[in-house]
Amino acid sequence: MSVAIVGGGIIGLAIAWRLVQRGVDVTVLDDGETGAWHVAAGMLHPGGESAFEGPALGVLMNRSAGLWPDFAAGLGVDVGYDGTGTLGLALTADDVAERARWWARQKLPVLRPSELREREPALSPRIRAGVHAPGERQVDPRRVVAALRDRLAGRIVAKRVESLDEVQAGTVVVAAGCGTARLTGLPIRPVKGQVLRLRGEPGLLRHVLDATVDGREVYLVPRADGEIVVGATQEERTDATVTAGGVLDLLRAAVDLVPQLAEHELAETTVGHRPGTPDNAPLLGRLDDRVVVAAGHHRNGVLLAPVTAELIAGLVADGVADPLLAEFAPGRFR
Repeated sequence: MSVAIVGGGIIGLAIAWRLVQRGVDVTVLDDGETGAWHVAAGMLHPGGESAFEGPALGVLMNRSAGLWPDFAAGLGVDVGYDGTGTLGLALTADDVAERARWWARQKLPVLRPSELREREPALSPRIRAGVHAPGERQVDPRRVVAALRDRLAGRIVAKRVESLDEVQAGTVVVAAGCGTARLTGLPIRPVKGQVLRLRGEPGLLRHVLDATVDGREVYLVPRADGEIVVGATQEERTDATVTAGGVLDLLRAAVDLVPQLAEHELAETTVGHRPGTPDNAPLLGRLDDRVVVAAGHHRNGVLLAPVTAELIAGLVADGVADPLLAEFAPGRFR
């Protein structure tokens, strides 16, 4: 069996790795452009998009979260997988009201400001309330992709695919993010997100912070080397412009949460485009006898990489479709 995977991002590479482990002859066709994974903070929060997910997507996310420990360990290098957990925070009384239903749904006890600052001394004294979600994790997507590329050395070919007709393989897996729409006609749209990376001395923060600050959603993801990822805007736009307003909103919210961040270096500003679908769920499975699709993961591409790789590798190598795939059939919008 020969398989070509169109797309060299975290989804395409993860699928390729799992197929190679099954003894399948795989070639990854990579156009060299960085996808949403390059901007992503790497939060592994299966309930983090609860306002957008249906029951089937929730099952998929939880299944993938359970696969991440072995997936990360199997790469054989440090990919920043961390299990310290997340603090969900609210700065004002209105923010508490907005978060309360979500916290209740997660069945997490609400912590007082003093309890929160015991866990994170750098937090602003203005914090009203929060929760600790110990089961939530993080990983560094850039390290994951680098490790996958190393595992697939010799199988990655630099090529921009203009049409699937030009791909010489018995099976083609399209995992090209937003570019999947151009190749398949499926309804995947780019959703712009601006993300900042701050840099200071390591150890300022112990947990991922996921907060509502004066009605603005923001997350802070600390890395062991002192980097803190701050994100992310969500805009129905296709441009790649870093805007003053986007940076201002993110920095203001971050400094309101952790005042010491005002002294950090603004090391990087980036824009990515999440591949969104009409129902915010991915497109997974056969499009026709030759073409398989694994795209449209929106905000959850990093979280869903292991389960996507497992499901698509099983479909391609064994010819068996896991029942869960039925909910994410690529043809459901046709």
